[in-house]
Amino acid sequence: MDFKKALVAYKGKPVLAEREGERLLLRLPEGAQRVRPKDVLVLYAFQEGEPVPAALDRPPDPALAAQVEAAWELLEGEAVPFREFAELVLGAYTPEAAYQAFSFLKESDLFVWEGERVRARRREEVEALRRRKEEERARAQAFQEGLEALRRGERVEPLVKEVEAVGLGRRKESPVLKALRLPETPEAAHALLLRLGAWRYENPHPARLGLLAFPLTGKEPLPNPELSLGELPEEERKDLTHLPAFAIDDEGSQDPDDAVYALWEGEGFRLFVHVADVAALVPPDSPADLEARRRGANLYLPEGTVPMLPLEATQRLGLGLLPVSPALTFELLVSEEGELLELSVYPSWVRVTRLTYREALEVEALADLARLAAAFRARRLREGGIDLSFPEVKVRLEGDRVRILPLPPYESRVWVREAMLLAGYAAAHFALEHALPVPFATQEAPELAETAEGLAGMWAQRRRMRRAQLRAQPAPHRGLGLPVYVQATSPLRRYLDLVVHQQIRAFLRGERPLSREEVLLRVGAAEAVADLVREAERKSREHWTLVHLLQEGYEGVGVLVEKRKGQGVFFIPELGLATPVALGQDLPLNAEVRLRFLEADLAGLSARFARL
Repeated sequence: MDFKKALVAYKGKPVLAEREGERLLLRLPEGAQRVRPKDVLVLYAFQEGEPVPAALDRPPDPALAAQVEAAWELLEGEAVPFREFAELVLGAYTPEAAYQAFSFLKESDLFVWEGERVRARRREEVEALRRRKEEERARAQAFQEGLEALRRGERVEPLVKEVEAVGLGRRKESPVLKALRLPETPEAAHALLLRLGAWRYENPHPARLGLLAFPLTGKEPLPNPELSLGELPEEERKDLTHLPAFAIDDEGSQDPDDAVYALWEGEGFRLFVHVADVAALVPPDSPADLEARRRGANLYLPEGTVPMLPLEATQRLGLGLLPVSPALTFELLVSEEGELLELSVYPSWVRVTRLTYREALEVEALADLARLAAAFRARRLREGGIDLSFPEVKVRLEGDRVRILPLPPYESRVWVREAMLLAGYAAAHFALEHALPVPFATQEAPELAETAEGLAGMWAQRRRMRRAQLRAQPAPHRGLGLPVYVQATSPLRRYLDLVVHQQIRAFLRGERPLSREEVLLRVGAAEAVADLVREAERKSREHWTLVHLLQEGYEGVGVLVEKRKGQGVFFIPELGLATPVALGQDLPLNAEVRLRFLEADLAGLSARFARL
């Protein structure tokens, strides 16, 4: 339509427009705006010289509602030009009438715009539309009433479910939180659920990270992959059942996947590291392999363990769970100075005795393992390896109570750790010798901490450690003090350990191993979820530690490990917890002070302590 000035509809509002070349200049309350003609709907085009009314925005005359109703009854189901609609309702087509007619249309259930025409809805359409509007009004009213109930501290289940979905990371937006003027975050949702009593001690962190579908309280059965494994393949296995073999772990461990034995042979130590032969039952791209790849690793939580493999794998392959177990054995000859001299890898049968770290201290048959571990550890440290013996605890949920158990620094832990490192070192050599693509674990040289004594020194050194990386090409692991290294001793627990085993077994059977590209694909998949697993484990430990503090309180010793502008970071060995506390006075690092627990914020994962 050709015009210089017009009344147009723009974004549902009537405004005055003037033509400026190919564009229209709109006079909006917030200022002038230029738009294309196709972006507006012309309601009334002013003729040359026709005056523009000073005001058009007076509200519609309610008395005209009856004429709108009469027009609808006359036109039901028909569409007419806007001008005809205005004339029918208001008896004229003027700028004022056009404005009034458009205002009626905006609010009317009886008419609807269809292109540039106005259609009178059919009766059944009107009735359906009015039912929907009534339902919406009822929902809006119920929502407002629900909000008022929430403000009074009452639980309204539909609204609580919405907030819970945010708390579990299932949705990001929440009309409830927004209406209550709270941040639309999982933490704010968690805090509200606690205030309402909808949650008490529920742990949302694994679910929030996409690893589970529900908040954990310790009462739910943790999910296991429901997959069946085949039979062990027919193959030659070396019978080592005549040799001692010891699976040494913390009390209560349910997935023993390595066992050790060492003896002195006059010119060196003969070390046997037996590892659960998971790859014998879980070949590449089998259903169990794909599920393990998706999970990346076992998820260890105070509530229990969510395994990456079917429970059947541990029952059949866990070392020491059956009288005789299938294993992949790393047999090494190691010099008195801790140097690897010979290695061989082969499938075996082993008879394993299970021990706790405390029990292992009393076993004379482990004396040579202790000597070997000391020699290899000394060699690693001479090569620049860093050994951090930070106090550790185990957080366990038992029924409704949380127990925190300090893990004593038994020397037997060092024996097992050094044997596992030796096996990983040997596995890396085996892979290089036979050109097997594997994920090599590497780490750049750590930045040495200025403070090198006590807990504060270890705290500072740990914060300066560079993150280990997985690479297809071998490179030193400086933190361990090893020229090459792969993780190979926990295939029941870590997917990439399983990949290493699959590669070694393929070589031993004379089959094609996975290509470098296939290994890298698996590294990418496992690493993508590994960070989530570690975060879920860390946050879950922190969560249940705070629950323990809420249940039991705490008063005990904290060690000053860091100073931060008037605050000190105190590490509490009994809890395995670091917490900021106001210093009040200058204290030297490693100073011990007595702390008292004051309060905990479960949603924010923080606790407050005071010095006594």
